[in-house]
Amino acid sequence: MPSQPPSSIETEFAERYDREHARVCGDTRPPGLWRRLALWRDEQLARHALKIAGEPGLILDLACGVGRLWPVLAEHENRVILAADNSQNMLDHSRTHHAEALLKRVKTFQSSAFSIGLPANAVDCIFCLELFRHVPTTEGRLALLGEFHRVSRDTVIISVKSSIGDTSARPDALAGGSHRTQVEGEFRQAGFKILNHQEFLPGSAMWCVYVLRKRG
Repeated sequence: MPSQPPSSIETEFAERYDREHARVCGDTRPPGLWRRLALWRDEQLARHALKIAGEPGLILDLACGVGRLWPVLAEHENRVILAADNSQNMLDHSRTHHAEALLKRVKTFQSSAFSIGLPANAVDCIFCLELFRHVPTTEGRLALLGEFHRVSRDTVIISVKSSIGDTSARPDALAGGSHRTQVEGEFRQAGFKILNHQEFLPGSAMWCVYVLRKRG
């Protein structure tokens, strides 16, 4: 599978992710309550989204990092898991985070999310729970959605920020609703319909997880 050069958006996201990952790996203290609750909620949302998507058998985890949610993806014993990231170093490092039995279930390859190294209709579902919500422009989101529409034959699971800018400084629901409305319009423009969405924390200004299905 050919690799593609990362976009500037991916590079910025990867650098931020690398810094956070290095900080977490360098912290020898047990995970704090917030980190444990956040992971539990992410796992809960992922399970629900996969169920809404029909428990897809062939899934692509895109911008996968170290595969934080691979254990959840692998809970369906017949599922085939592909995983791509623009950083080969991150893909290599992922092998230190999981048991060998799990790693045997996951086939990794280096690829840009904006130009995925797979043919059209290659997978049942694309799972992109981190990168999409960090794309700040309509142009960038539509470029991603167009590539997702090409590669997925059925569904896409992504997360969307509830508001633009610094969510901690903008807790108002109006800004979040306006941004989500804009992005939902982009889903339709790219050829998807919304099957379901769930907020990370109901009533918060954080992010929502959407399950989309290709139209037609």
